Amino acid sequence: MTALDRPWRRPGALRYALNRIRGVAKPPVTVTDPPADLHVERDVAVPTRDATVLRINVFRKADAEPRPVILSIHPYGKDSLPKRRGNRWTFSAQYRILRQPRPVTFSALTGWEAPDPAWWTAQGFVVVNADSRGCGRSEGTGNLLSHREAEDTYDLVQWVAGQPWSDGNVVMLGVSYLAISQYAVAALQPPALRAICPWEGFTDAYRDLMFPGGVRELGFIRMWSRNVRRDTRQAYDLQDMQDRHPLRDEFWRSLVPDLSAIAVPMLVCGSFSDNNLHSRGSLRAFTHSSSTHARLYTHRGGKWATFYAEEALAEQLSFFRGVLDGAPAARSVRLEVREDRDTVTAVREESEWPLARTRWRALHLGDAGVLRTDPAAQPGRVAFGTRSRAACFTWTVPDDVELTGPMAARLWVELHGCDDANLFVGVEKWRPGRFRDRFVAFEGSYGYGRDRVSTGWQRVSLRALDSRLSRPGQPVAACTDPQPVAAGEVVAVDVALGPSATLFRAGEHLRLVVAGRWLCPTNPLTGQIPAAYQNSPRGRVSLHWGPRRDAHLLIPEIP
Repeated sequence: MTALDRPWRRPGALRYALNRIRGVAKPPVTVTDPPADLHVERDVAVPTRDATVLRINVFRKADAEPRPVILSIHPYGKDSLPKRRGNRWTFSAQYRILRQPRPVTFSALTGWEAPDPAWWTAQGFVVVNADSRGCGRSEGTGNLLSHREAEDTYDLVQWVAGQPWSDGNVVMLGVSYLAISQYAVAALQPPALRAICPWEGFTDAYRDLMFPGGVRELGFIRMWSRNVRRDTRQAYDLQDMQDRHPLRDEFWRSLVPDLSAIAVPMLVCGSFSDNNLHSRGSLRAFTHSSSTHARLYTHRGGKWATFYAEEALAEQLSFFRGVLDGAPAARSVRLEVREDRDTVTAVREESEWPLARTRWRALHLGDAGVLRTDPAAQPGRVAFGTRSRAACFTWTVPDDVELTGPMAARLWVELHGCDDANLFVGVEKWRPGRFRDRFVAFEGSYGYGRDRVSTGWQRVSLRALDSRLSRPGQPVAACTDPQPVAAGEVVAVDVALGPSATLFRAGEHLRLVVAGRWLCPTNPLTGQIPAAYQNSPRGRVSLHWGPRRDAHLLIPEIP
């Protein structure tokens, strides 16, 4: 087994590219006609505490009976809806650009990543879709992710609860930014907010998106910021804030909601298929909130296909009805385990995350690209170019084993020709084949269908840990105090890898890869577009191991 690799080159790329082209030409998206009996009020004015007016659309049954309200608020434009052209409906171009692994169906009243008014009104709810401050037809200048935005949402919740078509109960639901906006307002505890359902939303902009492990994200944020600049009025630009604030300083800390102040019932979707964006933050919301009535829904399917699927809709509806009907408080987890992208091996109930019965196993780096269950008796090392190769280590799984939870790598790093590097660490699954091993793909962020089991990032100079937040298997880099590496110095670097739930069969291979550049191809048809990250400076990295340098990968075995 070789100790060097090019993880951005994996077999099956051509077939995947052809499927991507077919998906772009004809994505599996169905838009249904809106029901004729639905009453829609558009651009309803809602005053906030500083007299700025927000605009909302209200979807409800035509009768006068008050009902509970499902609310979402976001910067994407509440009026950006499918449009009819001839005998068919158009839909957001993002459903073409981003691969859809399963069919997606919603009505023509559904905004991007928003609940479907046709479906929810049929279940007895009023649906409110709001333009946030500075967006769409709302007044003012926006402050994305800010306390000001949370106060606006507080005022909106209370205003909606007092309307004649509302029974006084407000819940929130939505994906991505429509999930993120829920955390901060829930922490303010508006009296009318009865429950939230953040369906995949990060909770720490710096750690989850902008600079995971201190490594700058260059792709998604560029695209997203460009769209926000074009379509909204904002007090600051988050891409510009990356330039001004490369460390996790007060600006980034000010955008983090106080999760411990969230006491309202919450159904959190924390998928294992959005590690580049929302997975870590969603799970953090579940583990760090103070809610005694909380449920975590995990999966590794497509983001939008899952959100609009019958099973997820039933889960959302059951949760909201339970809360409104006074169901007993409980904390629970719906855990989904997969052995590859398309094969679910288990769906079961758990009571906590991470699982309390986890047995942490250390797989130690060793010679000839092997991961060992016992530490290496002799010192060793492997070197690779920061932009040309990756170090590779393999463990052959002796018996079937479920790995559920986060992972972490401890690496001993020496740099040559540079005093800093960005490390990209991946855990892959390979199956033995007749002629060669086969790479096992999983669902990933942005509709990427060739993802690894798990991935982590860490800038070497920002390796110092936050001792308050770090836990076994979950190191958290502080990212506040750069410490360049001197020539000849060997330093310990802890790398957090994202959560997953994966079954490995006996004889399959777990492969650890470590590189100085992003692990995915840059080709838009075979890569994880729009994800992109800052490369390391040109140079070489040496990874060391031995009796005095216990380099290892920590994996979460579930008995």
